[in-house]
Amino acid sequence: MRSGEEALAGAALLAWYDRAARVMPWRVGPAERMGGARPDAYAVWLSEVMLQQTTVAAVRDYFRRFTARWPSVSDLAAAADADVMAEWAGLGYYARARNLLKCARAVVSDHGGRFPETAEGLRALPGIGPYTAAAVAAIAFDEPAVVVDGNVERVVSRLWAVTDPLPGAKVRLTELAGRITPADRPGDHAQAMMDLGATICTPRSPDCAACPVAAFCTARAQGIAASLPRKAPKAEKPTRRGFAYVVLDPDGAVLLERRPDRGLLGGTLGFPGSDWTEAPDPRPPLSADWRVAPAAVRHTFTHFHLELTVMTARATGAGFTSRAAFRPGDLPTLMRKVWEAAQSADWSQPD
Repeated sequence: MRSGEEALAGAALLAWYDRAARVMPWRVGPAERMGGARPDAYAVWLSEVMLQQTTVAAVRDYFRRFTARWPSVSDLAAAADADVMAEWAGLGYYARARNLLKCARAVVSDHGGRFPETAEGLRALPGIGPYTAAAVAAIAFDEPAVVVDGNVERVVSRLWAVTDPLPGAKVRLTELAGRITPADRPGDHAQAMMDLGATICTPRSPDCAACPVAAFCTARAQGIAASLPRKAPKAEKPTRRGFAYVVLDPDGAVLLERRPDRGLLGGTLGFPGSDWTEAPDPRPPLSADWRVAPAAVRHTFTHFHLELTVMTARATGAGFTSRAAFRPGDLPTLMRKVWEAAQSADWSQPD
């Protein structure tokens, strides 16, 4: 994009957003904003935390359930940790749920239940990084903060034909995104950039013919839009292995444990297991006639693949959760896979 075209491109983008903004349960659309409605900082913050590493389609129902159960930041701050972790089950990246509670409680205890209105103030809260702080400040409080997520990186890399690969190009892309961020309607601008990247300026086969800023796009003019942004080659993910132990007592009660707060799946309920390494040592939680379930479990985390051997047994002891109280849907995705694999063993129903 040539120097001096930023304002024209920004105006074209906002005009498109006024016509085509996606409808989302946490969003105050452009027509509503023109009518005087203002976004709820709690809804904006909650949605942004949920949307990290997750799709809009996956988040909609979670957001609705959360806000129905905890309609304000004060309600969330007062919630039991276990209830929030159970409601979060399936969204992944469970540190986000722990930080969600820490942040809500800090907003209530340190700010009287009101979110700070600047990106700087928001960044001082637990679990809020530069992106979330900028997004909440811009969308909820109209601060002209520069909001850069994956969609925005893609749009900006194409507008300016930035061929340096990510992640090294992040600083440059943020600087360029700042050039097009307006002082007027910065929140709508941020959401317009996100919508553009999600619906038109997509990773593959961008619909340049429908793009409101195509006339300003250097990458389109050069015929390289679909190849941007470029990314440095990723290292191959290693594979770790482990054991998961699913135990039922004679009445069908299930042995569960809560994982430590720190680490993967921290603070969530799950089945006892071994460490996850290249050559794990079996660590059954009790003595029993252990059997290998026919189905193994495979799961991928951000930095590695995981293969679990599922062991099943009948036993008695302390710490079992009754079958009536056991809700597989409250487990994180990995542990639900373990439970499903255990069902392939011929022992899951009481004798």
